[in-house]
This record gives sequence, C-alpha cells and structure tokens, in this order.
Amino acid sequence: MTETPETGPARRIRVAILFGGRSSEHSISCATAGSVLRHLDRERFEPIVVGIAPSGAWTLWDGDPAELTLEAMPVVADDGSRVRLPQVAGERALEVEDAAGRRLEPIDVVLPILHGPFGEDGTVQGALELAGLPYVGNGVLASAVGMDKHYTKTVLEHAGIRVAPWITVSRAAWARDPEAVRARLEGFPMPVFVKPARAGSSVGVSRVATIAELDDAMTAALAEDSRALVEVGVSGREIELGVLAGRDGAPPRASLPGEIELDEGRFYDFDLKYRGGSGARVVCPAAVDDASLAELQATAVRAFEAIEGAGLARVDFFLSPEHGVVVNEINTMPGFTSISMFPVLWEASGIAYADLITELIELGLEEQR
Repeated sequence: MTETPETGPARRIRVAILFGGRSSEHSISCATAGSVLRHLDRERFEPIVVGIAPSGAWTLWDGDPAELTLEAMPVVADDGSRVRLPQVAGERALEVEDAAGRRLEPIDVVLPILHGPFGEDGTVQGALELAGLPYVGNGVLASAVGMDKHYTKTVLEHAGIRVAPWITVSRAAWARDPEAVRARLEGFPMPVFVKPARAGSSVGVSRVATIAELDDAMTAALAEDSRALVEVGVSGREIELGVLAGRDGAPPRASLPGEIELDEGRFYDFDLKYRGGSGARVVCPAAVDDASLAELQATAVRAFEAIEGAGLARVDFFLSPEHGVVVNEINTMPGFTSISMFPVLWEASGIAYADLITELIELGLEEQR
C-alpha cells in the first residue's frame, strides 16, 4: 500500500466477487472465480468473496482458489452463513449472518462473474442497482438481451447486423403440435442447430443433420429453458472477438480475432470447450485479411452498442465465403478460465490477464448507470 503524510496508508479498493449461482453453468463460474482470485492485484484490491450455492444461498466464501478449477468442476457448499445486500440504497455494505455477525463496508464495486440464468441475465444486475452498489459489466437491459438468443438476434437484425435465420419454439408449442414445428422448418437447409434460448457454454445445444434427430435435440434444449431456437447452420470459420468499453467517453474497443478450428463434422459443444480432447483448436490471433479484420472489429463494436453494452462482451461470428460476417452470439459475461477465449483474445491484443481484471474493475467504478 502507498502512504502519504496527509492521508496515511491508502485503503485498497474493496471488490465483492460473486460466483457460482443457480444455473447449469455453476461450475464454470466457480472455475472463472478461481482464475480471477489467483490473478487479482492484491496490492490494489481487497476481495470479499461471495459464493452462491445451487440453491441460491449467498454465503461468505473463504476457501482456497486453487480448488476452483475446471478439472474439479466445483460446487459452492452452503455453509449456513448468509450474505445480505444493503436494504438502503447507497449504504455500500454487506451484512453477514454467521457466528461473527459481521458488517463488511464499504463495498466499492461488485464483480459478478456469474454465467447463465440468475446471474448473467440481468437479475443480479437489477438487484445490485436496487441496492445502489456499483458493479462490473453489462446492465440490466444488455444482460437480459444478450442472455436471450431470440432477442439478441432480433435487436441485431433491427440494427442491420447479419445473423443466421432462425425460428423460436416454446415448450408449450412443441408439446402441443410438433408437426407444426417441423412444417416451419421445411425451408431450412440441413444441418440446423437447436439451442436453449437462455443458456450458455453450449449447454443443451445439438447439431441436427436430419429431421429425424429433431425430437432428441428439442428435448435437450427444452430441458434447459422454456424456449428453444432452431437456427440455420452457417458454413464458415468460427471467429470470436472481445469488446471492452472505452475509457473517459472513448468508443468501445475490439480485440484481435481468435478462431475455433474444428474437425470435420464437429461443433464447439460443452465437452470440447471445457473438457478438452481432440476435435477443436483455438488459434489466436486468427489469420484474416485486413478488410475482414476491420469489418469484424467494427461489427463487434456495433453489436455491443446495439444492446447498450457496458464493460465487456465477447462477440462470436461466422466468417462465411457465402454470407460474409455473420454474428452468432453475444456473451455479456464471458468466461475467465485458464482456457477461456476472452482473456486469450486480450492477451494477444496487448492486455495481460491480471491487467484485464484491473481494467474491468476500473470500468465498473467509472460506469454511470
């Protein structure tokens, strides 16, 4: 810590880190938290770590970050402690109900590294805004739109950004008349991809090569959400770019591109993303020509601005010989695990992992909600 005669020791910035949560991406969030805690600049930041159990219980977590790894697929245990948000907006305190009965204040900023529903979808962001706590990342609107693939596509298409053709099917509509859904797909070339409308990390996603495979794919997707997307497969390279908000009124920044190279017939499913194995490789920076790079970066920024993004996002593209630049998805809280694309993209663009965490926290402190 620094010290001056006038002020004495400088207080570290207190960051409440939220991780875990109620979604199927719970363990991915835990692994992200482990990486963040291992790389956080402890000279500048004091972490207050709040683990959210699968039940939704907010607990004060004081475990070893080394245990939060992808290999372990950890789960936040409910130890009986409870962490409460401020009941008065602007109090900047967390109340801890345990044997010690602590009040932790001031909380300068919250870093919600939660993936999926009940964390990345605007719900936690809304709770933090009600409590008057500054936080890192996207606000309620951008988080909700980015989480819901149907509305992401709707907003981007309205903004003139190319997306793959799709239909959205509710659980009720599928149960009521699956033949009507199949009829809607008659003009769709195979393969198609079936996805839960609101899930990430490729959970519940299936590649459907023939209409006979649709039933199993819909069952998998609708087990994760009440609505599913059926999306035309776009042939082309899978390219991803990171976006960071600008500082001091400057425009957002786009990273260099990374590429997912897949073996023939494979798609980037949960196992390839997080459990390794053969079939996929990450190349960063991806080899693209100057014109394609400029279009990818400009489109990533346009997509970020179209959903009213704040802080960060990862924008996933298809770079297609037939269709050009096509946006696949926007991830408003991309993973920070050791193999996650977002930090890899910014490392290639000149921002090291620890500096990226610092940048995000500083953006959260600056953000005007």
